[in-house]
Amino acid sequence: MRKIIVIGGSKGIGQAIVNSLIEKNKVFNISRTAPLLTHTNLTHYNCDILTDELPEIEEVDTLIYCPGSINLKPISRLILDDFRQDFEINVIGAVKSIQKYLPKLKNGIQPNILLFSTVATKLGMPFHASVAAAKSGVEGVTKSLGAELAPTIRVNAIAPTVTDTDLASKLLRNERMIENITERHPLKKFLKPTEVADLANFLISEKASSISGQIFELDCGIVNFKI
Repeated sequence: MRKIIVIGGSKGIGQAIVNSLIEKNKVFNISRTAPLLTHTNLTHYNCDILTDELPEIEEVDTLIYCPGSINLKPISRLILDDFRQDFEINVIGAVKSIQKYLPKLKNGIQPNILLFSTVATKLGMPFHASVAAAKSGVEGVTKSLGAELAPTIRVNAIAPTVTDTDLASKLLRNERMIENITERHPLKKFLKPTEVADLANFLISEKASSISGQIFELDCGIVNFKI
């Protein structure tokens, strides 16, 4: 049974990942709120990733860092603290988690790390300056650590498009906005959290043992297609 740490597994994509892993793995969820799910394979630690000390966990095979932000404002309304906060949540929190559990990961079974970016790093989108800058940092960490930790630990990231979570609720708050976002994507859809969890499951599995340092665009065609 693999030992998997999920940072931010109580909501959204993180919750979907925890739900998909819990039957066959020992899962440690670290977040400010407890997940709704209870299971003998699930251990929850109440923790603010940015301010609290991370819990001691003796065995770790996989680390998944899910926290993110969608701070969408025109540049004239963004203040420097917006950039700092987005960088803290997306990059510093991930680095803090990796540094904490890296010694345990090095002794893990087929150890790997999974981070999260966004399609906004590749696709220039208005009002995304702060979050795109932060997630670009995540991609840099992914590639650099993938090289640094090879061949022992694999490091990858998923870059989803709009996903139906509480974090994206402002983008999906009425039928017109849902229709507009659906139409913007060449595949005429946006993501469900379970779709992201499915890709996460593959990337942390033995089936992806030859993949590291990669950013996977789960984009419903919006980045690479012009239709």
